[in-house]
Amino acid sequence: MPFPPNVPLLAAGPPTVGSENALPFRGLTLLLVEDSRFTCDALRLICLRAGGRLRRAETLARAQAYLARFHPDLVIVDLGLPDGRGEALIAELAAGGLPVLGMSGDPDGRVAAFAEGASGFVEKPVGSIAAFQALVLGSVGRDPADMPEAAALPVPVGGIDPQAYQDDLLRASDLIEGSEPVDAGYAASFLRSLGRAAGDDDLERAAAEAQTAPGRAALARMLQDRLRERNGALGRPVL
Repeated sequence: MPFPPNVPLLAAGPPTVGSENALPFRGLTLLLVEDSRFTCDALRLICLRAGGRLRRAETLARAQAYLARFHPDLVIVDLGLPDGRGEALIAELAAGGLPVLGMSGDPDGRVAAFAEGASGFVEKPVGSIAAFQALVLGSVGRDPADMPEAAALPVPVGGIDPQAYQDDLLRASDLIEGSEPVDAGYAASFLRSLGRAAGDDDLERAAAEAQTAPGRAALARMLQDRLRERNGALGRPVL
């Protein structure tokens, strides 16, 4: 499987500064509560090129620890996290007046996010720089018209670290085959989201069918195949 197939990502390189509006996220710090490194790296590139900073918390507990010390301008909360659902954190932040966006690979998550007070919703994978930037700017009280014209272009391909996808595959394999008990619903949701973000329809479909023992075994074999392919692509010994 080529890495990663059909994934819209930002090209590497510094932003082009041609006006005061070239960096619409200047001065903004965003906290991303997200368990996928693949998704985090994609959003980090978008924020970096817009002049902002992105901090990541992999769990609800780490997000709470960060928020106890720092005050970001905006929080983006994935709905499916290792230690619980993101809706509770969305409700807490919204009640405290902090701008918060919900995020999920499942478009149906939009309803739950808005019900808890989110000011917007990000569907993974992010396919439009303009839509994402406009959503962030509107949520923090800035004018989306401040976006540079380049943000309206389609998201170009390239620029993300292939190791991010590799790390997510390894984590997914641990969820499926590890000795530590994990919530089956969370594991399936993580893998469906990863498959969708990576354009891997087979992985997304296999994760959706992993509710039975045979389906789980088939998914575990697929993950091992993906890891062997990735090791070869990254120039490592194929076991």
